[in-house]
Amino acid sequence: MTRIFLIGYMGAGKTTLGKAFAKEMNLSFVDQDWYIEERFHKTVQEIFAERGEQGFRELERQILHEIAEFENVVISTGGGAPCFYDNMDFMNQQGSTVFLNVSPDVLFCRLKLASHSRPVLQGKSNEELRAFIVHTLEERKPFYSKAKYVFDADELEDIYQIKSSVSRLRNLLEL
Repeated sequence: MTRIFLIGYMGAGKTTLGKAFAKEMNLSFVDQDWYIEERFHKTVQEIFAERGEQGFRELERQILHEIAEFENVVISTGGGAPCFYDNMDFMNQQGSTVFLNVSPDVLFCRLKLASHSRPVLQGKSNEELRAFIVHTLEERKPFYSKAKYVFDADELEDIYQIKSSVSRLRNLLEL
């Protein structure tokens, strides 16, 4: 039985790498945020707005416990999921955790392109966005560093880099 949790900051490539890795390994793939949206027929942003951060984080924890029952799966968690409650310890007990480590500069480039679709980033200048990324990464580092594995995910920009990353992740996990 295989259960792999991909954790990391928004824009780290959890979904991109997770989907490609799951396909290569013939495993199921679950994106936690997509799962929440399907279950509640609302976007994460709508749920966040309705319930507030505390309410969303409780729901996120509940869903994490549900999807952690799945077998032969790669799970892409929400970027903040490891940072609340006992989520990180729980994931470590349930399977292999992989922190997708991405430099702030690469995250800035990726998130600058997607800032319009991520409410927490909307309206930020380039300097504000960069400072936000650096600050939030620093806050989350103690949680992300509890992962069993650390994976450099700076290079996920094209199909060749993704294929190479899938191979490197397979080697890291000895699968």
